[in-house]
Amino acid sequence: MSTALYGFFCVFLILTALVASEIEDILSSVISMSVNGILLAILFVILQAPDVALTQAVINSGLVTSLFLVAYSQTEKQDLRRGDDKK
Repeated sequence: MSTALYGFFCVFLILTALVASEIEDILSSVISMSVNGILLAILFVILQAPDVALTQAVINSGLVTSLFLVAYSQTEKQDLRRGDDKK
């Protein structure tokens, strides 16, 4: 594998992690975490660790993302300007 491709994946992994931690919108943060997990699984395949890549893809990009989305859908959203509940 070329060093440029490996460097691209490493930089993109860092960027998606920073976006996931710094963005205000929770749904966008969950999507960014999912993209980070998929990129990490691809990187594991490139590094010839297909068993780790499969586990990463199933657990992080599948199960954890779906759990976060279910938790997000179950929370009540409040309008901070007026202080009342939106349902």
